[in-house]
Amino acid sequence: MRPAKELPSRASVVIVGGGVMGTSIAFHLVEAGVEDVVLIERGELGQGSTVRAAGGVRAQFSDALNIQIAQRSLRAFTAFGTRPGWEIDLDQVGYLFLLTREEDVSLFERNVALQTEYGVPSRMLEPREVATLNPLVETGDVLAAAFSPDDGHATPEGVVQGYAGGARAGGAHIATNCELLGIEVDGGEIRAVKTDRGEIQASSLICCAGAWSRQVGEMAGVDLPVEPLRRQILFTEPIPDLPRRLPMTIDFESTFYFHREGPGLLMGMSWRGEEPGFNLESTDDWIPDLLTVMERRAPRVAKAGIKGGWAGLYENTPDHNALVGEAEGPSRFLYATGFSGHGFLQGPAVGEIIRDLYLDRTPFVDVSALSAARFALGDSRPEYNIV
Repeated sequence: MRPAKELPSRASVVIVGGGVMGTSIAFHLVEAGVEDVVLIERGELGQGSTVRAAGGVRAQFSDALNIQIAQRSLRAFTAFGTRPGWEIDLDQVGYLFLLTREEDVSLFERNVALQTEYGVPSRMLEPREVATLNPLVETGDVLAAAFSPDDGHATPEGVVQGYAGGARAGGAHIATNCELLGIEVDGGEIRAVKTDRGEIQASSLICCAGAWSRQVGEMAGVDLPVEPLRRQILFTEPIPDLPRRLPMTIDFESTFYFHREGPGLLMGMSWRGEEPGFNLESTDDWIPDLLTVMERRAPRVAKAGIKGGWAGLYENTPDHNALVGEAEGPSRFLYATGFSGHGFLQGPAVGEIIRDLYLDRTPFVDVSALSAARFALGDSRPEYNIV
Protein backbone atom coordinates (compact mmCIF):
# COMPACT_ATOMS: atom_id res chain seq x y z
CA MET A 1 0.00 0.00 0.00
CA ARG A 2 1.32 3.42 -0.95
CA PRO A 3 1.78 5.85 1.96
CA ALA A 4 -0.93 8.48 2.28
CA LYS A 5 -0.08 11.92 0.96
CA GLU A 6 0.40 14.53 3.64
CA LEU A 7 -2.84 16.28 4.50
CA PRO A 8 -2.84 20.00 3.56
CA SER A 9 -2.81 22.32 6.55
CA ARG A 10 -5.09 24.81 4.80
CA ALA A 11 -7.97 24.65 2.34
CA SER A 12 -10.45 27.03 0.80
CA VAL A 13 -13.15 24.41 1.30
CA VAL A 14 -13.29 20.94 2.86
CA ILE A 15 -15.75 18.39 1.49
CA VAL A 16 -16.75 15.62 3.91
CA GLY A 17 -17.71 12.39 2.15
CA GLY A 18 -16.22 10.65 -0.86
CA GLY A 19 -19.29 9.21 -2.55
CA VAL A 20 -20.93 10.46 -5.71
CA MET A 21 -21.97 13.76 -4.07
CA GLY A 22 -18.59 14.63 -2.64
CA THR A 23 -16.61 13.70 -5.74
CA SER A 24 -19.08 15.45 -8.07
CA ILE A 25 -18.88 18.63 -6.01
CA ALA A 26 -15.08 18.47 -5.91
CA PHE A 27 -14.97 18.05 -9.69
CA HIS A 28 -17.33 20.94 -10.36
CA LEU A 29 -15.50 23.24 -7.95
CA VAL A 30 -12.05 22.72 -9.49
CA GLU A 31 -13.53 22.91 -12.99
CA ALA A 32 -14.81 26.37 -12.01
CA GLY A 33 -11.32 27.39 -10.90
CA VAL A 34 -11.64 26.98 -7.13
CA GLU A 35 -8.23 26.28 -5.63
CA ASP A 36 -7.26 24.37 -2.48
CA VAL A 37 -10.22 22.01 -2.51
CA VAL A 38 -9.80 19.14 -0.04
CA LEU A 39 -12.09 16.10 0.14
CA ILE A 40 -11.86 13.77 3.13
CA GLU A 41 -13.33 10.27 3.24
CA ARG A 42 -12.97 8.02 6.26
CA GLY A 43 -12.84 4.86 4.10
CA GLU A 44 -12.32 4.37 0.40
CA LEU A 45 -14.12 6.44 -2.22
CA GLY A 46 -17.73 5.44 -2.66
CA GLN A 47 -17.64 2.77 0.01
CA GLY A 48 -20.33 4.38 2.18
CA SER A 49 -23.53 4.06 0.16
CA THR A 50 -22.73 4.93 -3.46
CA VAL A 51 -21.15 1.70 -4.68
CA ARG A 52 -23.84 -0.29 -2.83
CA ALA A 53 -26.57 1.45 -4.83
CA ALA A 54 -28.64 -0.28 -7.52
CA GLY A 55 -27.36 2.23 -10.07
CA GLY A 56 -30.73 3.40 -11.39
CA VAL A 57 -30.92 6.74 -13.21
CA ARG A 58 -34.28 8.32 -13.98
CA ALA A 59 -36.27 11.51 -14.31
CA GLN A 60 -39.63 10.01 -13.27
CA PHE A 61 -40.42 11.85 -10.05
CA SER A 62 -43.47 13.46 -8.47
CA ASP A 63 -41.63 16.65 -7.45
CA ALA A 64 -40.82 19.30 -10.08
CA LEU A 65 -37.44 20.04 -8.50
CA ASN A 66 -36.44 16.40 -8.59
CA ILE A 67 -37.51 16.13 -12.22
CA GLN A 68 -35.34 19.08 -13.22
CA ILE A 69 -32.34 17.92 -11.18
CA ALA A 70 -32.62 14.39 -12.55
CA GLN A 71 -32.93 15.60 -16.14
CA ARG A 72 -29.76 17.63 -15.75
CA SER A 73 -27.99 14.60 -14.30
CA LEU A 74 -29.17 12.33 -17.12
CA ARG A 75 -27.63 14.70 -19.64
CA ALA A 76 -24.38 14.64 -17.69
CA PHE A 77 -24.40 10.84 -17.56
CA THR A 78 -24.81 10.60 -21.33
CA ALA A 79 -21.75 12.83 -21.79
CA PHE A 80 -19.68 11.24 -19.01
CA GLY A 81 -17.29 9.57 -21.43
CA THR A 82 -15.93 12.97 -22.43
CA ARG A 83 -16.62 14.99 -19.28
CA PRO A 84 -14.95 14.07 -17.01
CA GLY A 85 -14.00 11.13 -19.22
CA TRP A 86 -14.81 7.71 -17.77
CA GLU A 87 -16.76 4.58 -18.70
CA ILE A 88 -19.88 4.23 -16.54
CA ASP A 89 -21.77 1.53 -18.51
CA LEU A 90 -24.81 3.73 -18.96
CA ASP A 91 -27.66 1.62 -20.33
CA GLN A 92 -30.78 3.64 -21.12
CA VAL A 93 -33.23 0.76 -21.17
CA GLY A 94 -35.97 2.73 -19.42
CA TYR A 95 -37.74 2.58 -16.05
CA LEU A 96 -40.99 0.66 -15.82
CA PHE A 97 -43.29 1.24 -12.82
CA LEU A 98 -46.00 -1.42 -12.38
CA LEU A 99 -49.18 -0.13 -10.74
CA THR A 100 -51.71 -2.40 -9.02
CA ARG A 101 -53.77 0.10 -7.00
CA GLU A 102 -56.20 2.69 -8.35
CA GLU A 103 -54.74 5.40 -6.14
CA ASP A 104 -51.26 4.74 -7.58
CA VAL A 105 -52.59 4.94 -11.13
CA SER A 106 -54.04 8.37 -10.32
CA LEU A 107 -50.77 9.45 -8.69
CA PHE A 108 -48.69 8.38 -11.66
CA GLU A 109 -51.07 9.98 -14.15
CA ARG A 110 -50.42 13.27 -12.36
CA ASN A 111 -46.68 12.52 -12.20
CA VAL A 112 -46.48 11.80 -15.93
CA ALA A 113 -48.40 14.97 -16.74
CA LEU A 114 -45.91 16.97 -14.65
CA GLN A 115 -42.93 15.16 -16.15
CA THR A 116 -44.05 15.83 -19.71
CA GLU A 117 -44.36 19.54 -18.87
CA TYR A 118 -40.59 19.46 -18.30
CA GLY A 119 -39.83 17.44 -21.41
CA VAL A 120 -39.52 13.97 -19.90
CA PRO A 121 -40.70 11.38 -22.50
CA SER A 122 -42.64 9.36 -19.92
CA ARG A 123 -46.03 7.86 -20.66
CA MET A 124 -48.71 5.66 -19.15
CA LEU A 125 -49.05 2.11 -20.48
CA GLU A 126 -51.80 -0.47 -20.68
CA PRO A 127 -51.04 -3.86 -19.02
CA ARG A 128 -50.74 -5.55 -22.43
CA GLU A 129 -47.86 -3.21 -23.31
CA VAL A 130 -45.94 -4.23 -20.19
CA ALA A 131 -45.31 -7.78 -21.34
CA THR A 132 -43.71 -6.47 -24.54
CA LEU A 133 -41.22 -4.41 -22.55
CA ASN A 134 -40.59 -7.05 -19.89
CA PRO A 135 -41.69 -10.64 -20.61
CA LEU A 136 -40.57 -11.72 -17.11
CA VAL A 137 -43.46 -9.83 -15.51
CA GLU A 138 -46.81 -11.37 -14.59
CA THR A 139 -49.44 -8.70 -15.37
CA GLY A 140 -52.66 -10.34 -14.15
CA ASP A 141 -53.30 -7.75 -11.43
CA VAL A 142 -51.49 -4.82 -13.09
CA LEU A 143 -53.88 -1.95 -13.78
CA ALA A 144 -51.42 0.29 -15.62
CA ALA A 145 -47.74 1.20 -15.78
CA ALA A 146 -45.51 4.23 -16.28
CA PHE A 147 -42.45 4.16 -18.53
CA SER A 148 -39.74 6.51 -19.76
CA PRO A 149 -37.20 5.28 -22.32
CA ASP A 150 -34.47 7.76 -21.31
CA ASP A 151 -34.09 6.22 -17.85
CA GLY A 152 -31.87 3.24 -17.10
CA HIS A 153 -28.87 2.33 -14.98
CA ALA A 154 -25.12 2.96 -14.74
CA THR A 155 -22.16 1.81 -12.65
CA PRO A 156 -21.89 3.87 -9.43
CA GLU A 157 -18.21 3.07 -8.88
CA GLY A 158 -17.38 4.32 -12.37
CA VAL A 159 -19.11 7.63 -11.70
CA VAL A 160 -17.23 8.12 -8.43
CA GLN A 161 -13.86 7.26 -9.97
CA GLY A 162 -14.54 9.49 -12.97
CA TYR A 163 -15.36 12.51 -10.85
CA ALA A 164 -12.50 11.81 -8.44
CA GLY A 165 -10.03 11.53 -11.31
CA GLY A 166 -11.27 14.78 -12.81
CA ALA A 167 -11.09 16.53 -9.44
CA ARG A 168 -7.51 15.36 -8.84
CA ALA A 169 -6.49 16.45 -12.34
CA GLY A 170 -7.88 19.90 -11.51
CA GLY A 171 -5.82 20.15 -8.34
CA ALA A 172 -8.14 18.84 -5.62
CA HIS A 173 -6.58 16.89 -2.76
CA ILE A 174 -8.56 13.73 -2.01
CA ALA A 175 -7.70 12.10 1.31
CA THR A 176 -9.11 8.60 1.84
CA ASN A 177 -8.93 6.75 5.18
CA CYS A 178 -9.18 10.15 6.82
CA GLU A 179 -11.85 10.45 9.51
CA LEU A 180 -13.52 13.68 10.56
CA LEU A 181 -13.20 14.21 14.33
CA GLY A 182 -14.56 17.71 14.80
CA ILE A 183 -15.32 21.11 13.33
CA GLU A 184 -13.97 24.22 15.03
CA VAL A 185 -16.47 27.08 15.01
CA ASP A 186 -15.72 30.49 16.46
CA GLY A 187 -17.83 33.62 16.28
CA GLY A 188 -20.34 31.95 13.98
CA GLU A 189 -17.66 31.02 11.47
CA ILE A 190 -15.92 27.77 10.61
CA ARG A 191 -12.23 27.97 11.50
CA ALA A 192 -10.85 24.46 11.11
CA VAL A 193 -11.67 20.84 10.36
CA LYS A 194 -10.10 18.26 12.68
CA THR A 195 -9.29 14.78 11.38
CA ASP A 196 -7.41 11.75 12.61
CA ARG A 197 -4.61 12.77 10.26
CA GLY A 198 -4.34 16.36 11.40
CA GLU A 199 -6.11 19.69 11.30
CA ILE A 200 -7.07 21.69 8.21
CA GLN A 201 -7.56 25.43 8.54
CA ALA A 202 -10.65 26.22 6.48
CA SER A 203 -13.56 28.65 6.51
CA SER A 204 -15.95 26.55 4.41
CA LEU A 205 -17.23 22.98 4.73
CA ILE A 206 -19.56 20.96 2.53
CA CYS A 207 -21.28 17.98 4.15
CA CYS A 208 -21.87 15.06 1.77
CA ALA A 209 -21.65 12.33 4.38
CA GLY A 210 -24.86 10.53 3.39
CA ALA A 211 -26.31 8.41 6.18
CA TRP A 212 -23.71 9.84 8.58
CA SER A 213 -24.60 13.49 7.88
CA ARG A 214 -26.53 14.11 11.09
CA GLN A 215 -23.36 13.51 13.13
CA VAL A 216 -21.35 15.85 10.89
CA GLY A 217 -23.98 18.56 11.26
CA GLU A 218 -23.99 18.18 15.05
CA MET A 219 -20.26 18.97 15.10
CA ALA A 220 -21.10 22.43 13.76
CA GLY A 221 -24.46 22.90 15.45
CA VAL A 222 -26.45 22.26 12.25
CA ASP A 223 -29.53 20.03 12.32
CA LEU A 224 -29.54 17.64 9.36
CA PRO A 225 -32.50 15.27 9.93
CA VAL A 226 -31.09 12.21 8.18
CA GLU A 227 -31.87 8.67 9.33
CA PRO A 228 -29.98 5.58 8.08
CA LEU A 229 -31.97 2.58 6.90
CA ARG A 230 -30.47 -0.64 5.58
CA ARG A 231 -31.46 -1.84 2.12
CA GLN A 232 -30.27 -5.17 0.70
CA ILE A 233 -29.53 -6.22 -2.88
CA LEU A 234 -29.23 -9.70 -4.41
CA PHE A 235 -27.71 -10.97 -7.65
CA THR A 236 -29.07 -13.99 -9.48
CA GLU A 237 -27.24 -16.70 -11.33
CA PRO A 238 -27.40 -16.42 -15.15
CA ILE A 239 -30.94 -16.66 -16.50
CA PRO A 240 -31.30 -18.35 -19.93
CA ASP A 241 -32.72 -16.28 -22.79
CA LEU A 242 -32.77 -13.07 -20.76
CA PRO A 243 -33.86 -10.17 -23.00
CA ARG A 244 -30.98 -7.83 -23.84
CA ARG A 245 -32.98 -4.62 -23.33
CA LEU A 246 -34.77 -5.22 -20.07
CA PRO A 247 -36.03 -2.06 -18.35
CA MET A 248 -35.43 -1.31 -14.69
CA THR A 249 -38.73 -2.68 -13.39
CA ILE A 250 -40.41 -1.68 -10.13
CA ASP A 251 -43.52 -3.20 -8.60
CA PHE A 252 -44.59 0.05 -6.96
CA GLU A 253 -46.90 -1.37 -4.29
CA SER A 254 -44.33 -3.82 -2.91
CA THR A 255 -41.18 -1.84 -3.98
CA PHE A 256 -39.69 -5.03 -5.50
CA TYR A 257 -37.37 -4.03 -8.35
CA PHE A 258 -34.89 -5.63 -10.71
CA HIS A 259 -32.70 -4.87 -13.71
CA ARG A 260 -30.32 -6.83 -15.85
CA GLU A 261 -26.79 -7.26 -14.48
CA GLY A 262 -24.65 -9.22 -16.93
CA PRO A 263 -26.28 -12.61 -17.66
CA GLY A 264 -28.46 -12.35 -14.54
CA LEU A 265 -30.41 -9.79 -12.53
CA LEU A 266 -29.81 -7.33 -9.71
CA MET A 267 -32.84 -7.07 -7.44
CA GLY A 268 -34.03 -5.67 -4.14
CA MET A 269 -37.03 -4.58 -2.09
CA SER A 270 -37.67 -2.47 0.96
CA TRP A 271 -38.64 -4.56 3.99
CA ARG A 272 -41.24 -3.47 6.52
CA GLY A 273 -39.33 -5.19 9.34
CA GLU A 274 -36.20 -3.08 8.87
CA GLU A 275 -35.29 -0.80 11.78
CA PRO A 276 -33.29 2.42 11.34
CA GLY A 277 -29.60 2.08 12.08
CA PHE A 278 -26.15 1.56 10.61
CA ASN A 279 -26.36 -2.23 10.26
CA LEU A 280 -24.56 -3.29 7.06
CA GLU A 281 -24.72 -7.05 7.62
CA SER A 282 -26.43 -9.05 4.88
CA THR A 283 -29.17 -11.23 6.38
CA ASP A 284 -31.93 -13.49 5.10
CA ASP A 285 -34.79 -12.30 7.34
CA TRP A 286 -36.33 -10.36 4.44
CA ILE A 287 -36.10 -13.20 1.92
CA PRO A 288 -39.50 -14.83 2.67
CA ASP A 289 -41.30 -11.54 1.95
CA LEU A 290 -39.21 -11.03 -1.18
CA LEU A 291 -39.98 -14.52 -2.46
CA THR A 292 -43.71 -14.02 -1.92
CA VAL A 293 -43.66 -10.93 -4.11
CA MET A 294 -41.35 -12.50 -6.70
CA GLU A 295 -43.55 -15.57 -7.11
CA ARG A 296 -46.52 -13.33 -7.80
CA ARG A 297 -44.84 -10.69 -9.95
CA ALA A 298 -41.95 -12.49 -11.70
CA PRO A 299 -42.23 -16.29 -11.24
CA ARG A 300 -39.29 -17.05 -13.52
CA VAL A 301 -37.04 -14.79 -11.45
CA ALA A 302 -38.18 -16.54 -8.26
CA LYS A 303 -36.78 -19.78 -9.65
CA ALA A 304 -33.34 -18.31 -10.39
CA GLY A 305 -30.41 -19.16 -8.15
CA ILE A 306 -28.83 -16.49 -5.96
CA LYS A 307 -25.08 -15.96 -6.26
CA GLY A 308 -24.52 -13.11 -3.83
CA GLY A 309 -25.52 -9.70 -2.61
CA TRP A 310 -24.75 -6.85 -0.27
CA ALA A 311 -26.31 -4.35 2.11
CA GLY A 312 -26.17 -0.56 1.92
CA LEU A 313 -27.78 2.42 3.62
CA TYR A 314 -30.49 4.79 2.50
CA GLU A 315 -30.17 8.29 3.96
CA ASN A 316 -33.81 9.08 4.66
CA THR A 317 -35.38 12.41 5.58
CA PRO A 318 -38.88 12.81 7.06
CA ASP A 319 -40.40 13.71 3.64
CA HIS A 320 -38.09 11.50 1.54
CA ASN A 321 -36.69 14.54 -0.21
CA ALA A 322 -33.13 15.81 -0.23
CA LEU A 323 -31.40 18.40 1.93
CA VAL A 324 -29.50 20.79 -0.34
CA GLY A 325 -28.37 24.26 0.63
CA GLU A 326 -26.37 26.39 3.03
CA ALA A 327 -26.97 26.63 6.77
CA GLU A 328 -27.95 29.94 8.33
CA GLY A 329 -25.10 29.37 10.75
CA PRO A 330 -22.25 28.83 11.06
CA SER A 331 -21.38 30.69 7.88
CA ARG A 332 -20.23 28.66 4.88
CA PHE A 333 -21.58 25.31 6.04
CA LEU A 334 -23.15 23.78 2.93
CA TYR A 335 -24.79 20.37 2.60
CA ALA A 336 -26.05 17.88 0.03
CA THR A 337 -27.50 14.84 1.72
CA GLY A 338 -30.70 12.99 2.67
CA PHE A 339 -31.58 11.86 -0.86
CA SER A 340 -33.62 8.90 0.41
CA GLY A 341 -32.47 6.52 -2.32
CA HIS A 342 -32.09 8.85 -5.31
CA GLY A 343 -28.74 10.45 -4.53
CA PHE A 344 -26.67 8.54 -7.07
CA LEU A 345 -28.83 9.58 -9.99
CA GLN A 346 -28.85 13.25 -8.90
CA GLY A 347 -25.13 13.51 -8.16
CA PRO A 348 -24.02 15.30 -11.35
CA ALA A 349 -26.59 18.10 -11.13
CA VAL A 350 -26.20 18.56 -7.37
CA GLY A 351 -22.48 19.00 -7.93
CA GLU A 352 -23.32 21.97 -10.15
CA ILE A 353 -25.81 23.36 -7.64
CA ILE A 354 -23.45 23.26 -4.67
CA ARG A 355 -20.66 24.74 -6.81
CA ASP A 356 -22.91 27.68 -7.63
CA LEU A 357 -24.08 28.16 -4.03
CA TYR A 358 -20.45 28.13 -2.88
CA LEU A 359 -19.51 30.73 -5.51
CA ASP A 360 -22.63 32.84 -4.76
CA ARG A 361 -23.99 32.17 -8.23
CA THR A 362 -27.61 31.44 -9.09
CA PRO A 363 -28.00 27.69 -9.74
CA PHE A 364 -29.92 26.42 -12.77
CA VAL A 365 -32.82 25.63 -10.43
CA ASP A 366 -33.97 27.20 -7.17
CA VAL A 367 -33.30 24.69 -4.37
CA SER A 368 -34.39 26.89 -1.46
CA ALA A 369 -37.34 24.51 -0.89
CA LEU A 370 -34.82 21.74 -0.10
CA SER A 371 -33.33 23.65 2.84
CA ALA A 372 -32.87 21.58 5.98
CA ALA A 373 -34.72 24.35 7.85
CA ARG A 374 -38.00 23.43 6.12
CA PHE A 375 -38.97 20.92 8.78
CA ALA A 376 -38.72 23.44 11.61
CA LEU A 377 -40.92 25.74 9.53
CA GLY A 378 -43.46 23.02 8.79
CA ASP A 379 -42.71 23.19 5.06
CA SER A 380 -42.08 19.54 4.22
CA ARG A 381 -41.83 18.73 0.51
CA PRO A 382 -42.82 15.09 -0.03
CA GLU A 383 -41.42 12.99 -2.87
CA TYR A 384 -43.81 10.11 -3.58
CA ASN A 385 -42.08 8.34 -6.44
CA ILE A 386 -39.54 6.42 -4.37
CA VAL A 387 -38.89 2.74 -3.67
